[in-house]
Amino acid sequence: MADTMGHSATATRNTRLALGFCLLAIAPQIFELIWSIGTIFGWGTGRSPATVITSHATALLFGAPSAVFGSFGGGTKKMASEVLLALIYSYPLFAVAILTVFMTIRSAQDYVGGVVMMAVALFALWAGSDLQGMRGFSFGAGTAPRMFGGLLVVLSAGIALTGLLTKGPAMAHYSWRGPLFVVAAILFFALSIRSLGLVVTAFASFMISAAGSHETRWLEAAIVGACLTVGCAILFPYVLGLPMPMFPRFLIQ
Repeated sequence: MADTMGHSATATRNTRLALGFCLLAIAPQIFELIWSIGTIFGWGTGRSPATVITSHATALLFGAPSAVFGSFGGGTKKMASEVLLALIYSYPLFAVAILTVFMTIRSAQDYVGGVVMMAVALFALWAGSDLQGMRGFSFGAGTAPRMFGGLLVVLSAGIALTGLLTKGPAMAHYSWRGPLFVVAAILFFALSIRSLGLVVTAFASFMISAAGSHETRWLEAAIVGACLTVGCAILFPYVLGLPMPMFPRFLIQ
């Protein structure tokens, strides 16, 4: 009975990890979808949400498989960015997720850390796939990213394999509050800088990131945010000469 319960608990943990890896496999697509929703409200530029969903779904379900079979048949047609993302990034992580269900993980920290590092390396390889030197033996701007990305894939695979072969620590508790609010602050800055201006966006972004800690003292945070905002208002437009809007668009108009 203990064996059965232990095996069931392990299978449950593996299933959760596999689902997490599946979510990681489509993280870039989800990010673009969230970004496209902002374009509805005039925040940033890009494709509409319907176009993003259709293009990525088509690439994952039909474009990538047809590209694979086309390469076996000797086809040389240039692939779309969504298809390359599926082939280089999403499909390998889906394969890892499927294998995870059947694996006995002895060190969850090593295994998950290795897979996450692998995801970073695969994404870097896709992001530089249009650079010269990323394919074949020609040298160019993409040669170094390809070498370092490939090396990181090998090293991360070795770390993940260590998590399968040697016993180690289980996954520790991780607080998502800090990273969540920091990422939210970055996205807010990127989406609002044109419409709200540097002064409002910089201060609001700092206050959003300050919410990432339950120990934040809001009066001190507001004072520090105001000082940083003044520094940014002097540094970017006057010292660096960057043409950034200072105040909200509706006030200027």
